[in-house]
Amino acid sequence: MNPADEPLGPLPGLSDAELPFPGRARLREHLVREAHSAPAPARPRRRAALLLAAGAAACAVTLAVTLGAAGPGGPPAAAPPDPAAVRLLDRVALTAQEAPAPAVRDGQFLYTRTTGHSTALSEVPGGAMEASRTDESGERWLSVDGSAAPVERTAEGGTRTLPWDGENRATLNSPTYRFLESLPTDPGRLLELIYADTRLNHGPGSGSTLGPDQAAFVAIGDLLRQVEAPPGVSAALYRAAARIPGVVLVPEATDAAGRTGVAVARVHGGERTEWIFDRSSLRLLGERTVLLEDGAWGKAGTAVTSVAVVGRGVSDRAGETPALVRPW
Repeated sequence: MNPADEPLGPLPGLSDAELPFPGRARLREHLVREAHSAPAPARPRRRAALLLAAGAAACAVTLAVTLGAAGPGGPPAAAPPDPAAVRLLDRVALTAQEAPAPAVRDGQFLYTRTTGHSTALSEVPGGAMEASRTDESGERWLSVDGSAAPVERTAEGGTRTLPWDGENRATLNSPTYRFLESLPTDPGRLLELIYADTRLNHGPGSGSTLGPDQAAFVAIGDLLRQVEAPPGVSAALYRAAARIPGVVLVPEATDAAGRTGVAVARVHGGERTEWIFDRSSLRLLGERTVLLEDGAWGKAGTAVTSVAVVGRGVSDRAGETPALVRPW
């Protein structure tokens, strides 16, 4: 059965009663609006339309089929998105779309406070490989309009200005708030834009082992975590992610701050990259990468990378903690 046609049953580990709005009724209203706004006539859905979130238009079906297909001689296409993950991401998108936009002006900085760690692998005497953790906790100031360099402060208190060429050259990999405002809010168009980048840098002939699908999932996660995007763009990013082959639901996950939630994830190369959401507010708490098999990086179940957002705000100057930091 196509996820778009499935009954709107409860998600594992997440009940309608826990949602910040009347979940099932609200979602049905959303689907009706989507159906009425979709161009007609719609083409008959094929099995590849599993890539679509509920209520998508027929033109998006064609896009999803293209994105999920493997080229001649390439690796087999990933499994269609897990219907439960699609439903969760659509609910997250609805919540994100209704959130107030941050009140910012050019010349200001978006402030983000995080806690977490990453893992590095290095050779030790005797030739063995040893994994070691690095504390990634800290604060970051990102120029709203790209007119100033980003600034970071580590958990130890050291502050550094990140490389910047003095020009506003925001990209998907190095965004500003104004750049995010310029992105399309249509999930299909947005995903096409992201795939244009990931196919170029991670597709056949690129030398990358990540692949366009995993690279797209990682890119969207970075955009959502690193920058507080405009509500419409945030919602579009979540709905775009719901169309990436291989996304699954993880009923329970814990972020770097010790908060438990429900996650949407994607498996690649023996690792599972998870986006962790608060069960009640459906806010994105953080992201982690978990090993699925033993290896040089650690035992299966180890979170080799885990970063949680614990505070956001707006500052007039880089390096200055905002008077009001919103707990996240």
